[in-house]
Amino acid sequence: MAAGGRWIEHWDPEDETFWKEGGERTANRNLFFSVLSEHIGFSVWTLWSVLVLFMGPEYGLTPADKFLLTSVVTLVGAVVRVPYTFAVALFGGRNWTIISASLLLVPTTAAFVVMEPGTSFSTFLLVGLLAGIGGGNFASSMTNINAFFPLRKKGWALGMNAGGGNIGVPVIQLVALAIIGASGGPRVLLGIYIPLIVVAAVLSALFMDNIASVKNDTGAAKDAARDGHTWIMAFLYVGTFGSFIGYSFAFGQVLQNGFGRTPLEAAYVTFIGPLLGSLIRPVGGKLADRYGGARITLWNYVAMGAATAVLIAASMRESLGLFVTAFVVLFVLSGLGNGSTFKMIPGIFQAKAEAKGLTGEAAASYGRRLSGASMGLIGAVGALGGVGINLAFRQSFLSYGSGTGAFVAFLVFYAACFLLTWAVYLRRTAAPAAGPAAPTEEKAQLSYAKV
Repeated sequence: MAAGGRWIEHWDPEDETFWKEGGERTANRNLFFSVLSEHIGFSVWTLWSVLVLFMGPEYGLTPADKFLLTSVVTLVGAVVRVPYTFAVALFGGRNWTIISASLLLVPTTAAFVVMEPGTSFSTFLLVGLLAGIGGGNFASSMTNINAFFPLRKKGWALGMNAGGGNIGVPVIQLVALAIIGASGGPRVLLGIYIPLIVVAAVLSALFMDNIASVKNDTGAAKDAARDGHTWIMAFLYVGTFGSFIGYSFAFGQVLQNGFGRTPLEAAYVTFIGPLLGSLIRPVGGKLADRYGGARITLWNYVAMGAATAVLIAASMRESLGLFVTAFVVLFVLSGLGNGSTFKMIPGIFQAKAEAKGLTGEAAASYGRRLSGASMGLIGAVGALGGVGINLAFRQSFLSYGSGTGAFVAFLVFYAACFLLTWAVYLRRTAAPAAGPAAPTEEKAQLSYAKV
């Protein structure tokens, strides 16, 4: 193994002796600094969900303009997740973390320059597009950490990595709350994050490692894209992470437009949901490690549907207290589901490896190869759910003057996610998702409930 950022030539986390004699320590060190970089990436990605709260009438933007602005930021963050996933294999996990962290200086500095009344809406859209690159950090970070940990630890490790990144959303909202409360401007917020980006890049260079066995493999991307389970999991991830990131962008605007809250009043509560949703994500991974990701995901969708039904009732009654409470609960459930769904991914491809007759390191290598490649595609499609949520709210407010219509659509979608999870991963007579099944694949299908 290597220290100080050198390439690690031999890495076998499934070997318990190797793991205990230094593998675990190295993996945890890389996890810690991966979380730091991804955390700041999430903050930059969701920067505009905070900046729009500063943008009063003097900026000349309508509520529809603001929802469109946050939608395009979410869209770019989703799209760049695909190339970011494969950048890890091309450059190395440590090397790409340095590059991706440094790139965050571009949208942050650009926002610092243009953030003032009189700037055109098209300019804000362009700078918002740049901020989308912060969403790509999640995909490269998850792919990198997936390679460091053994299957038995992946739920916890991926949950910690993603949760630590997700918490960048409420942190930047809390910082914005403090600045608004102190009558500061948006450039103060941006000025705080620019040096933090530099710190993250430097620490990544000093303390992270590359794994030599993680080679650039375009075949893995093609195989992952051809596998039906990749797209099934992408659909389910729309329901969990798409909800988390979409609501994170939209919560403050819904409170302002639907309940007449001021920017400061909205900022007082918008951070609570993303904070709890981020903190609970490792718990979702841990529960999935113990009870199976499919089971946790299934019942989580039941709870998400119930919370959404309460939101519809609260929105129709214009009950602010009930609305905020239900929305926070929905955030928590989306975070729990994020952890359980992402735990399912390596388990599914491990089951497929065993169905092919592979065992030991061969099975683990097959699983890492396809699960790592699929994570970028699944993460990208999942993040697109955030775009859909913001566009749904925009249309709902344009058509009905409230967010009720959007919540009805979300309820229907959660019901579809519940049925899909049950049909594919828990119904014992279900057929495999990826093409005609060999007898061994039929046997593996029965083990998907354990993923």
